[in-house]
Amino acid sequence: MSRKDGRDDPGTGYEEMDYRRGEAGPSAIQRIFTYLGRFVLILMETVLLVAMLLYGVMYVLAKGPSPTARDMFVTSVRETSAIGFLANLYFTDEEIAEIEARESYEYVETDTSLININTEPTGTENDGQGPKADAWGFVDEDGDGIILDTVKGEGYSGFMMIVLDPSRVIMGSIPESFGVRGYTVEEMVQEFDAVAGINAGGFYDPNGQGNGSIPDSLVVVDGEIYYAANGERNGFVGFDSNYIMHVGMPTNSEIKEKNIVTGACFGPVLVANGEPADPSTLGAGVNPRTAIGQRSDGAVLMLVIDGRQVTSMGAKFQDLVDIMLQYGAVNACNLDGGSSSLMWYQGGYVNNCASVIGIRPVPTTFLVLKEGARSNG
Repeated sequence: MSRKDGRDDPGTGYEEMDYRRGEAGPSAIQRIFTYLGRFVLILMETVLLVAMLLYGVMYVLAKGPSPTARDMFVTSVRETSAIGFLANLYFTDEEIAEIEARESYEYVETDTSLININTEPTGTENDGQGPKADAWGFVDEDGDGIILDTVKGEGYSGFMMIVLDPSRVIMGSIPESFGVRGYTVEEMVQEFDAVAGINAGGFYDPNGQGNGSIPDSLVVVDGEIYYAANGERNGFVGFDSNYIMHVGMPTNSEIKEKNIVTGACFGPVLVANGEPADPSTLGAGVNPRTAIGQRSDGAVLMLVIDGRQVTSMGAKFQDLVDIMLQYGAVNACNLDGGSSSLMWYQGGYVNNCASVIGIRPVPTTFLVLKEGARSNG
């Protein structure tokens, strides 16, 4: 537009504004990166807030007024290879050692006379009125010789498997694979054509990244002793040729003398010759747990407790003692727990795995053979 004097009319500026509006805006890729950047920023802020909250909670547990909460925090994380370092955020090595210090375990020799193997386990007979309850009130409803019972307590839940015939229980372990690869409980069940199983002893697991192939303590497979130089940790559990379970800290020569054919270590021993472990020797940590025991009639008790979940935080060793006594254990021992705690039965895991990276391989398991099958003894 021109003015009458011939000079350009500056106009209203709409033309320029229209031009600017017509410019190409941010591309789709630029918008994606913008949104992505905002998302990452929000995520980082959320993670930071959660980390600060967790640190605060752990600080209260570690440095708060309750010695019980402090001990529970330290022993719980120290039992877990992947997060054991958390205790060092609040305590020196000397302080941790003092918290972990317990009275010395007093291991006693297993009294085999307390176990009388019942060749015809009660709870399996059928007199026309259905299967009968055994002396502890449990019934083998389907007659397969295995009873699976739900376990519940304050802050935890899990499962107890009662194997009526101890000759069906074997050590699931493959010595040729030691140092090469580990096996999940499911894989061990399949390898040995079993129907059930639980994890057993511990394994070398630096920073929670081990492959489950190297036992971290003594193992007995088919009467042969492996990794004896690694010691027995806090306790040993094994079965002799008569299917009687032994607990304690036997020497290599005692293992041979007692004709113990299968066994693994972890501990602590929970019940010995009918007597519960001294509570003062048991840690206060709460975690997923696995344990094994034997009743006076020879039935084998396999226990798993879920942990690190909203519905089941985990159990203390004293909880395991109480459970084992409730189910009639004459002898019982704690096994590897945490992310390794699993029970397989009838084609699947019956409990929940606590590992965030999935099912972990292990070097040793206790398995239950199919009906009619027996271990070599």
